[in-house]
Amino acid sequence: MHDSTSTPETSDFLVVANRLPVDRRVGPDGEPQWRTSPGGLVTALEPVMKRKGGAWIGWHGAPDETIEGFQHEGYSIVPVPLSSQDVEEFYEGFSNATIWPLYHDVVVPPVYHREWWDTYRDVNRRFAEAAAASASQGATVWVQDYQLHLVPAMLRELRPDLRIGFFLHIPFPPKELFQQLPWRKELLEGLLGADLIGFQLPGGATNYVNLAKRLVGVQVTRDRIRMPDGRVVLAKAYPISIDADGFRDLARDPDVRAEAEQLREDLGNPKRIFLGVDRLDYTKGLRQRIRAFGELFSSGELDPDENVFLQVATPSRERVEEYRKLRDDIDLLVGRINSQVGKIGSPAIAYRHDSYPRTTMAAMYSIADVMVVTPLRDGMNLVAKEYVACHEKDDAALVLSEFAGAAKEMKQAYQCNPHDLNGMKQTILRAANDTPVNRSRRMRLLRKQVFAHQIDDWANDFLRDLGA
Repeated sequence: MHDSTSTPETSDFLVVANRLPVDRRVGPDGEPQWRTSPGGLVTALEPVMKRKGGAWIGWHGAPDETIEGFQHEGYSIVPVPLSSQDVEEFYEGFSNATIWPLYHDVVVPPVYHREWWDTYRDVNRRFAEAAAASASQGATVWVQDYQLHLVPAMLRELRPDLRIGFFLHIPFPPKELFQQLPWRKELLEGLLGADLIGFQLPGGATNYVNLAKRLVGVQVTRDRIRMPDGRVVLAKAYPISIDADGFRDLARDPDVRAEAEQLREDLGNPKRIFLGVDRLDYTKGLRQRIRAFGELFSSGELDPDENVFLQVATPSRERVEEYRKLRDDIDLLVGRINSQVGKIGSPAIAYRHDSYPRTTMAAMYSIADVMVVTPLRDGMNLVAKEYVACHEKDDAALVLSEFAGAAKEMKQAYQCNPHDLNGMKQTILRAANDTPVNRSRRMRLLRKQVFAHQIDDWANDFLRDLGA
């Protein structure tokens, strides 16, 4: 049993996530150095961690290696080791080849393997045990995302004294799709260990509550789920956002401005720059978007001498077969379009399969006249918000898929259905050729929205409700 006094090894606030918030680099003397990771979740939660001085539990990113925990920026790092088999079956397998496609409208068919499920359950138990060992009496534990669906219930069993929250960063599917899953009841019950379950959109919360009622048999009143033991679980939407002020300051930085000018030059100083920024993932609608631009360039509706489409595709899950296939498809598609349109040395589609630092991203956002964000399904999509935050000029436009979570908040974007190629082409042209008055009115309203709801509001709202 844990005594009620907090010992130095335990914390009052814990974040449990698949990955730790640090990346390892080799220092000048060959010693490992740990740097804060650049991801959005880390940016969101690090200020909370620094303020509360908690612990972050997760995997450090290298398989078959055990490392000691350490202090970082005023909070504890608690590593959970994973073997190569764990990575293959829990992470690449069940998390990213079963849940990910199932939760993203079955854009590719999910794969259901019993061995993957067994490993997923085992790894979730290890995360729950690490959290139980690191939490003070009555501590608050915030579990993150689809890789750790089972942790809340496992943790509740080990430590009924804890206050447990869970946030799902990806969409939660409708019941017709979710019911395919052989382990559907176990996944639903896993989340019911939490006091508060957060979703990106109200629709996700509604889908979850209805499924829990049908498949688990719990009592439900709107967004409240009454458990047999008398606990009440709240399921509601907390749309995640970005550090808009931070991105605006980045875009204003003189070095970033200089980099932006250089980028524009490298692209041949075109009259107009279209920009896409995505992880290389089949949910992002890259094939459809590139085909749409290819047709617009071929038909002359976009003149390749005056317009450039810059597409950044960040490498992702390169060991998963579907991702390798997608990478080859996009390479071929871009090559074919560029060989047909544009001049030698100045391709119509500038394609970059690479990762860039935030400063370079801010430079790209600030030179883009039209940002094109057209996922087939996205939990939120923060790129759309980052673009708006980096753009102080009103003469800019955002084309946004109606299937991105952000579409609910960003109603002033030029919205389209990415499955409708002709419709998407019309929307891209409309955004590019709209009157300055229309463009600036939309842009001002988008900016107002993005700056009014920032990342710390998201974390504070969730933790306030969890505390209540």
